[in-house]
Amino acid sequence: MSAPGVRLIAVVILAAGSVVPAVHAQTDASGEPPAAAAYSREGADSCIKCHDGPEILSLFRTPHGSRADPHSPFAAGQLQCESCHGPGGAHSGRVRSGQPRPPILDFGAGTASPVESQNRACLGCHDDAVQDGWHGGEHERGGVACADCHRVHARHDEVRSMDRQAAVCLDCHERQRTEIAKPFHHPVEGNAMNCASCHSPHGSTNDFQLRRASLNDTCYDCHAEKRGPLLWEHAPVTEDCSNCHVPHGSSQPALLRARAPLLCQQCHSQAGHPSLAYGPGSLPGAGPASSYLVAGSCLNCHSQVHGSNHPSGSKLSR
Repeated sequence: MSAPGVRLIAVVILAAGSVVPAVHAQTDASGEPPAAAAYSREGADSCIKCHDGPEILSLFRTPHGSRADPHSPFAAGQLQCESCHGPGGAHSGRVRSGQPRPPILDFGAGTASPVESQNRACLGCHDDAVQDGWHGGEHERGGVACADCHRVHARHDEVRSMDRQAAVCLDCHERQRTEIAKPFHHPVEGNAMNCASCHSPHGSTNDFQLRRASLNDTCYDCHAEKRGPLLWEHAPVTEDCSNCHVPHGSSQPALLRARAPLLCQQCHSQAGHPSLAYGPGSLPGAGPASSYLVAGSCLNCHSQVHGSNHPSGSKLSR
């Protein structure tokens, strides 16, 4: 029962000793499936006759290679390697001398397989895990493949490791690599946190793929004492932490954008003080203004710069 020119392709389970048509089509370099893709005769046994390196066989020490997990490609009734790489009957079959083997879907940077085809294979199982944030998110729009970050065959996927994740992310995010290398930065190198502590790598509807609705809410996950509510608030603090701080790293203490009083004077040019800008020439011993640069500078008096609950703290001094 089929209209002229339309063929019904049956979906079948891989069986040893048979080559069968497949809906999960093998792709060529253009990403288009050939007309009659077929699964290999012996499943993974066909693959490991050639692909027997330790970096390949380590798959069997990962969740993807576990037969005990019913969701694994190697569980009973599944298609093993071809669950991800597509039908490999033509690839594993005989080819004429000097002729290249028909390609199968390959993963990772530098492969001929289109990113869209690679990600489609992953999202066939993992669509619930990435949720809606991935679709239309910055990584997808930037042409990032799942395999650019994840190592499916590796026993320990580095991007999911607290101590190795940042190294994977910083391969692409070079500006953040430079900032984290500055003297004052978040404890990424100390393994106390990683990029996913603040960002959602699979996508988010928030700015910068933050885990929380705003930058401040993200910061409050660790810096809860700055959350408030406070009787006397400092406007730049409640508006955006990055008004004063650089999130990934700074050459100034406390990840500040500039040292006080230079940072403070970007807003407070003459509020409550003489209209005089104190600069590097006003160091200790350089004149009357030196007292405003010693130790904590403005914070010598306005110590509660993030806000105060003291009845007399309107100037954030107590």
